[in-house]
Amino acid sequence: MSDRRPRVAVVGSGFGGLAAAIRLQAAGARVTVFEARDKPGGRAYVYEQEGHVFDAGPTVITAPQSLEELFTLAGRSMRDYVELLPVTPFYRLVWSDGDVMDYVGSSEAMEAEIARRDPTDVEGYRRFVAYSKEVFETGYDELAHVPFLRFSDMVRCAPDLIRLRADRSVYKTVARYVKNDHVRQALSFHSLLVGGNPFETSSIYTLIHYLERKWGVFFPRGGTGALVRGLVRLLEDLGGELRLSSPVTKIDVEATPSGPRHQVTTARGVEAFDATVSNADLHHTYAKLFASHPAAARTQRKLERSDWSMGLFVLYFGADKNYDIAHHTVVFGPRYKGLLDDIFHGHALPDDFSLYLHAPTVTDPSLAPPGRGTYYVLSPVPHLGQADIDWDAVAPVYAERILASLEGIMPDLRAHVTVRRWMTPRDFVSELGAFHGSAFSLAPRLTQSAWFRPHNRDPHIPGLYIVGAGTHPGAGVPGVVGSAKATASVVLADLGLDADAAPTGALHEVPA
Repeated sequence: MSDRRPRVAVVGSGFGGLAAAIRLQAAGARVTVFEARDKPGGRAYVYEQEGHVFDAGPTVITAPQSLEELFTLAGRSMRDYVELLPVTPFYRLVWSDGDVMDYVGSSEAMEAEIARRDPTDVEGYRRFVAYSKEVFETGYDELAHVPFLRFSDMVRCAPDLIRLRADRSVYKTVARYVKNDHVRQALSFHSLLVGGNPFETSSIYTLIHYLERKWGVFFPRGGTGALVRGLVRLLEDLGGELRLSSPVTKIDVEATPSGPRHQVTTARGVEAFDATVSNADLHHTYAKLFASHPAAARTQRKLERSDWSMGLFVLYFGADKNYDIAHHTVVFGPRYKGLLDDIFHGHALPDDFSLYLHAPTVTDPSLAPPGRGTYYVLSPVPHLGQADIDWDAVAPVYAERILASLEGIMPDLRAHVTVRRWMTPRDFVSELGAFHGSAFSLAPRLTQSAWFRPHNRDPHIPGLYIVGAGTHPGAGVPGVVGSAKATASVVLADLGLDADAAPTGALHEVPA
């Protein structure tokens, strides 16, 4: 007897793709995930070198309940698949003048840090937290998991956005509450973690501050790759399929009396599906995968006129010693707004930089050989659509400059580095198909958010759905996992499946 459950192709195995696949498979669809690379994860790929385990991309795990929900809806417990370890401080912030702040979730500790810089800012900080909470309750609790498919959806939430002054930038909003420059930077840098310029990103993103205070910051035991592997295992336990080293070359859409049929082409041949969920780069989705559809070219041109997030230079390195540093460190350069202007609007690589340093062995020593440390440091840089940088020539020198600058918090670092590798915006293009080498898809500006962002269901190509950083609500692990919830709800409704039904598929017993 033939299996009449609808078939769904998911292109890309990033967090968004895997989360959508799990939701669809649990609700009764037959899901196949196509991954072009030899490992799952997308931007959460894992590199291994001489005993060092390098998480390639996302390393700040917040809103853990959004991940746990995936296991719960499948009738499972997340702790049977992956363990999330709390990280404290959330971040250590370091400035070029020697100032250091431990950024934590405790109100008392944060107020003490702020009072140490300017006691008059404490009351302003309390008011900022109250504002951040209000934005969180509207922007995350109410809107982050809801698809914006019609302009009326935007009109419905417009009063809240107006009341919360979503037209203001993150930095401008923070500056209304506190005066100290370092405190303003400490409360506004988060938008960079989702690809946005604090001076241009909507104030809605101040919700990140309250989100972290509410639930904390975590890191998976075994690295971010362990979380990816846990999600893959859950998908396969439900009966879903993941195909690695299986790039999709094109998808043709056919109209049939029962609805659209997608002919998905890979090296294995052509297979028919009832729908496609694309976790691939937005521009790649329209310029390559669906190029045969007449509506794709129009969307492609629109995307090429859009504002894209910055690029990244990411340096992965191992050292023959452990340093006494925080798990997450943000090193601010001597310039803040000027550097951000150069990164987001400049046409050359700036001479200075601000850095994010990830030190996972502080939390999980197993990610390096005994007595050694595993690290990565990223520097925001202009994307390739802005600056024509010869990264082949620049990268070795740039890496050395970054290591030298880190010696302020990691003494004699260059003498202790044993392995290194890097990823430039050009690698984001070749490895991830990222348009312009952008690290976070479309920039999170108000005019590119909610209904103004590419929709979770494409309005012109039947059976095409988008998941991940490029659609609502945006980048960051909570964002892309939230996009999966929004997108899956639309797919299931269109396919006539019940999102709340008991999970189906092969549920294998977890060993005790």
